[in-house]
Amino acid sequence: MEYEIIVVGGGHAGCEAAIAAAKMQHKVAMITSNKKMIAHMPCNPSIGGPAKGIVVREIDALGGVMGKVADQTNIQMKMLNLSKGPAVWSLRAQADVIEYPKRMIEILENQENLSIIEAFVDKLVVKDNKIHGVLLADGREIKAKKVVLTTGTYMHSHILVGHTKKEGGPGGQPTKASLSNNLRELGINLFRLKTGTPARVKRDSIDFTKTTPQPGDSIKRNFSFDNISANKNIQELCYLTYTNKETHEIINNNIDKSAMYSGLIEGKGPRYCPSIEDKLVRFSDKERHQIFLEPESLHTDSIYLQGLSTSLPNDIQNQFIRTVPGLERCEIIKYGYAIEYDAIIPTELWPSLETKKISGLFSAGQINGTSGYEEAAGQGLIAGINAALQIENKESLILSRDEAYIGVLIDDLVTKGTDEPYRLLTSRAEYRLLLRHDNADLRLRKIGHEIGLISDEQYIEFQKKCATINEYIEKIKTIKITTKIKINEYLSNIGSSKLKDGISLYDLMKRPELSYKNAIDLLKIMQEYEIYTRIKLDNVKEEIQQQIEIQIKYDGYIRKAKNQVDRIKQLEKKKIPQNIDYNLVPNLALEARQKLKEIQPITLGQASRVSGVNPVDISMLSIYIKNR
Repeated sequence: MEYEIIVVGGGHAGCEAAIAAAKMQHKVAMITSNKKMIAHMPCNPSIGGPAKGIVVREIDALGGVMGKVADQTNIQMKMLNLSKGPAVWSLRAQADVIEYPKRMIEILENQENLSIIEAFVDKLVVKDNKIHGVLLADGREIKAKKVVLTTGTYMHSHILVGHTKKEGGPGGQPTKASLSNNLRELGINLFRLKTGTPARVKRDSIDFTKTTPQPGDSIKRNFSFDNISANKNIQELCYLTYTNKETHEIINNNIDKSAMYSGLIEGKGPRYCPSIEDKLVRFSDKERHQIFLEPESLHTDSIYLQGLSTSLPNDIQNQFIRTVPGLERCEIIKYGYAIEYDAIIPTELWPSLETKKISGLFSAGQINGTSGYEEAAGQGLIAGINAALQIENKESLILSRDEAYIGVLIDDLVTKGTDEPYRLLTSRAEYRLLLRHDNADLRLRKIGHEIGLISDEQYIEFQKKCATINEYIEKIKTIKITTKIKINEYLSNIGSSKLKDGISLYDLMKRPELSYKNAIDLLKIMQEYEIYTRIKLDNVKEEIQQQIEIQIKYDGYIRKAKNQVDRIKQLEKKKIPQNIDYNLVPNLALEARQKLKEIQPITLGQASRVSGVNPVDISMLSIYIKNR
């Protein structure tokens, strides 16, 4: 058998990579050990959250599928951080763990140019440091021009509970060490990482009267910009409870029985999603920790205990879980466990997610040292796109740090590396005011159309939206609000200071307390005086109203951020020759020389972000390149 692109793995990265490459008219094979586990959610049953929700919007803006599937299969939607500025707004969906994979498999099966093969990949077929395909465990060889590895946490993985350790991946699925061994033989450096999952308990065994309900939003919300895939606005309740002194005593008294602290685990766990044991050790001064009770599906009675990830023995789990208010008589359906697995050191990759040592081999997702479904899907989309673009002899798609959170994620991985499962946070983005939930399509939809993942029809609708936003902003600039008595009465009633002189509605809307809806009311008051009677502001969708309000209110801050980007972009434009010998660059610090050799940055901008490289080193490198 022969394909253009092989995607190894059927997780969230694999799904995006395979669908993107197939939509770009390339013959693709997805190879997965178990078709039923495609798009499986072995851990938290959610999509989105801080920073991650913006990644899902970016995936949709580029033409990926995660956002649409989440819209179609969620059981709760909620916008987080609405009390703060738009730079940190982020949508989160409680996903149905049965319906989500089911819908994703339907999309894969109906995608032209895409085949699904159930098999284990034993080895890569590599000749002269170039990929030629894969060798399956049953001895079959499948040829391909490009291969994308998206093995998640299944590469040479072990499940750990207490002092026990056994081979297996998430959900107890089989795993193999052969691919890990093969990658090492090919010179690709790997490292061990650890993650984990909490217990699940039976819904009917929980006393919810001792917990605090956490409802979704009453407003219907979507990840997708196309608004064709919204669910029926189901809003299942989640619940909040807390650990307590008794919980902590049981865990602390048995800490030596945890796989995390018994010396059984080699790999490092996620800093920003720690086990309950890790929380108690690192935050010993805290009297309690939040626990969210989250329904996994409308089809089951399983409740996920968010915040209680553990690798303690089952009998200890029985004890400490039942000290949590509401869980005193809970029936445990599935116990928590830790999982350890092999990952590629991400500095082994180019920003395109192609490996530096093997041409045509890409990797994406948790195999690159990340945590989370969203980070995996974002990488998978980029890896699939770049594998296809490389076949077409086109330049790789590399999103910059000011264009997308996906760009921040990949740049952090390939430039700085990681020694623990990397989680995307809003604080990692220096231009987060530019990388908002509301404007992902304005940033990325044109790119999606250019590479062939956004249809002409979708792009025409997008262009109409852009035109409407610009048209209404210009209208608002022409409206002058005067010191009429009714105007000042209205402003006073909404807690805004009265006008002493006339002011444009555009400038007035910059006041923090004024919204687009207030602008509509102010215009109507002006029209009572038969002024601006032909102008309307209320005949556009709410999402466009919100976009107009944000662009006006934060105009100065946005322009300032864009000016900073323009200055930095000068370094990003300066390419570093691939054949550069850093030993010949005079006056480079020894650490900088070593790090630059390892990372092999492609621009001066990327070089400036390498740990251990300082501004003087960049100046010396810039002079050397210019003189050369």
